[in-house]
Amino acid sequence: MSDVLIGLIPAATISGLGAGWGGRCLLRRLRRGVTLHPPWCEPAVAVLWTVATTIAAFGGFPAWWLPVPLALGWLAVLLTATDLARRRLPDALTLPAYPAAVVLLAVVSWLGPGVDLALRALGGACLFGLAHAAVHLVAPTALGAGDVKLAGVLGALLGAVSWLALIQGAFLAGLVTLGLAALRPKTALPGVPHGPGLLTATWTITVLPPAASPFG
Repeated sequence: MSDVLIGLIPAATISGLGAGWGGRCLLRRLRRGVTLHPPWCEPAVAVLWTVATTIAAFGGFPAWWLPVPLALGWLAVLLTATDLARRRLPDALTLPAYPAAVVLLAVVSWLGPGVDLALRALGGACLFGLAHAAVHLVAPTALGAGDVKLAGVLGALLGAVSWLALIQGAFLAGLVTLGLAALRPKTALPGVPHGPGLLTATWTITVLPPAASPFG
């Protein structure tokens, strides 16, 4: 299988460029969309898809798990771009991600370790989502409602990796957000978005799962 995946690396790059272009067009057509000047989404998705396919090809994680970082990589680029540009995570992307995640995780559960992965994903969605909802209720200016909506989906993916991944994801997301705060130019929009940190952390863990994961 690794030989097949190695041969698919160039295809992942080319497909990523096309998927990034499609994503950029989709963002522009949303009711409250954002227009991004090309190229932004195209190379970003291409890089993420190439990296994920390369790691899978060299045994970083099983081939059956590859659809997860590919799908998440595409979503992460679109949401990160929107959050950085407009300080919001559109419902038109975050809400459809829930049924998409259910289907995707059901498939990889069937192809991979079975029901254990699906149960961890369900638990992860509840724990991660509720934790972020609690923070939003206590400090709504520190964590937006869009971040809470996104947290459930990302928690499902982190939980599918392992219980430890939930803690690692929250910690890494905080580090990324602190980095954005330190690098934020004075002319930028007020506030520091947490969505890019959540997405970066989750994608990183899906392609570099902790040793405690069933396939790490």
